[in-house]
Amino acid sequence: MSKEDRAKETIVANIGDGKSVKEAVSTAIQGTSVPPWIATRALFSLIEDRKMLLTDPSPPRNVGDYLLSPYSLWFWGAISTLAVTFLSIYLLPTSIPFVYVRYVFGGTAVLFLPGYALVEALYPKKEDLDTLERLALSIGLSLALVPLVGLLLNYTPWGIRLDPIIISLSSLDIALVLIGAYKKESYIKLATRGIG
Repeated sequence: MSKEDRAKETIVANIGDGKSVKEAVSTAIQGTSVPPWIATRALFSLIEDRKMLLTDPSPPRNVGDYLLSPYSLWFWGAISTLAVTFLSIYLLPTSIPFVYVRYVFGGTAVLFLPGYALVEALYPKKEDLDTLERLALSIGLSLALVPLVGLLLNYTPWGIRLDPIIISLSSLDIALVLIGAYKKESYIKLATRGIG
């Protein structure tokens, strides 16, 4: 029997005896004399194999709590990227060192963020897609959404200019990340009840 298998058995037995996860992993480290990284890997293996389910003892009660919790780091990352993009376009000079900041954040805001916001709204569960799939879908969906926004702007009185593009893409991104935050908060509520 491998060290990881012994650590798994010890963790499961200790949790069955009513110990917390932290106590069970500590006991596995001390009782089986495995390194901490093996005990941690055993714990994650139990979770991945769905032999153990960890839930948050105090999940967010509403979307406001969700947005103030560590769960919403993706949301604040998207909003921060939009804010930095907006500031880099309107506040930074167009001279050589600053223009690269505009390129990086502008490219991210156009080629990644709209698709990312849509992916987070469509697939709120982390298990639905892995990281590479989320990245590829984000880029692909951005390449589909942005031309549609441009096409719609072409038929408005404002036309395809910088300000209408920034306003429309930012509005779309904010709407999609808010929908994603609502869906993720709803999923967390269901998951902590054992339904999701």
